[in-house]
Amino acid sequence: MATVTQNSSPPVPSPPAPAPETGLIARLRSEPVIFLMALAFVNMLGFAGWQTLFNNFAKEAAGFTGAEIGLSQTVREIPGFLAFTAIFWFMVMREQTVAYLSLLILAGGIAITGLFPTLTGLLITTFIMSVGFHYFETVNQSLSLQLFPKAHAPRLLGRVSGAAATAQFLVYGALALLWWFGMRQFDMLFGLIGLACLVLTMAGFAFFKKFDGDVPQRKTIVLRRRYWLYYVLTFMQGARRQIFTAFAGFLLVERFGFKVPDIAILMLVTSALNTFAAPRLGALVGYWGERRTIAFENISLIIVFLGYAFATSGWLAASFFVIDGVFSILVIAQRTYMQKIGDPADMAPTAACAFTINHIAAVVIPVTFGLVWLKDPSFVFLLGAGIATTSLMLSFLVPHDPGPGNETIFAGRKAGGATAPVPAE
Repeated sequence: MATVTQNSSPPVPSPPAPAPETGLIARLRSEPVIFLMALAFVNMLGFAGWQTLFNNFAKEAAGFTGAEIGLSQTVREIPGFLAFTAIFWFMVMREQTVAYLSLLILAGGIAITGLFPTLTGLLITTFIMSVGFHYFETVNQSLSLQLFPKAHAPRLLGRVSGAAATAQFLVYGALALLWWFGMRQFDMLFGLIGLACLVLTMAGFAFFKKFDGDVPQRKTIVLRRRYWLYYVLTFMQGARRQIFTAFAGFLLVERFGFKVPDIAILMLVTSALNTFAAPRLGALVGYWGERRTIAFENISLIIVFLGYAFATSGWLAASFFVIDGVFSILVIAQRTYMQKIGDPADMAPTAACAFTINHIAAVVIPVTFGLVWLKDPSFVFLLGAGIATTSLMLSFLVPHDPGPGNETIFAGRKAGGATAPVPAE
């Protein structure tokens, strides 16, 4: 009986899997800290450039007085106060996508600012720019607390702050050079800054891989009783920063006669110092711990505010201005405190709510403390020293080893020295 042999065709080989990316470029594309440093650079490049040009443009082109400037500052802070709404964007898109979209909004708002030299036009463009800036800052804080391991978070956050300071230094220097060489058309300067942010954002979108935290984030507003100390510290930090933002530079101008070039030099010096100091201050937070760092920050701010109140020399007050700008980096400690005590799924909603809490003071302080300023400018900074003293007292409630169930020293005592169980909320 004949045997029938079946001819089978040889198996078709499957296409080879793409070789994994190797080398420096691949590492840069997949490194979370490089991603956040790059985007923080773009964000601060835009905001610092806008901030440098805005007051002069508003006065020279739009005829702003102090009243209109004050109104524009209030409008600028509204998106910060409404930062909790970022959580609704997280429901429909990834946080990384929100970050890119925020930078595009920032770029667009800056690019068109010079085209609308009217009160209405500048209020609208300021609002657009501020939406992009504050939404990005919310996402930046959220992603950094998700992507950075707790042991290295302070140092890595310092590197991100250093990248932002580098952007400040470069844009201050670039605008000074352009102005010196005769390029003084505000519409072109705003347009160049906006275009630079747009191009760099698109380049980041094309270059970096997708980043997600290990734990899916809650898509609702989260306020927990056990985070109360973080909320209060955040509010107090916002109050202190508003005093610095609204009144420190004005003190130098009104009391000591500083001109635009003098203020520009101080800002250049501060940003240059922060470029190198920020990573080191971040490492210091990791070495000292959150309790000691928050206490040190507030002690330094008490000295700074008292210096503002009683300084009789312009350059002594200017030195306090620089010190204040450098030590503001130490706010990193409050963020890593939250990272340690928080549920990993709470980082995004808590970051959104924290920005709103931080900006409550932005609505109140410029107006109320402005009235105090009319009585005596020194009182403003004495009140600032009081706020910093209150924050110093609160810092002693931060445990040496914060964590879930050990959010404050009281929580640890209730547990008899052991970590208390996290309550259901």
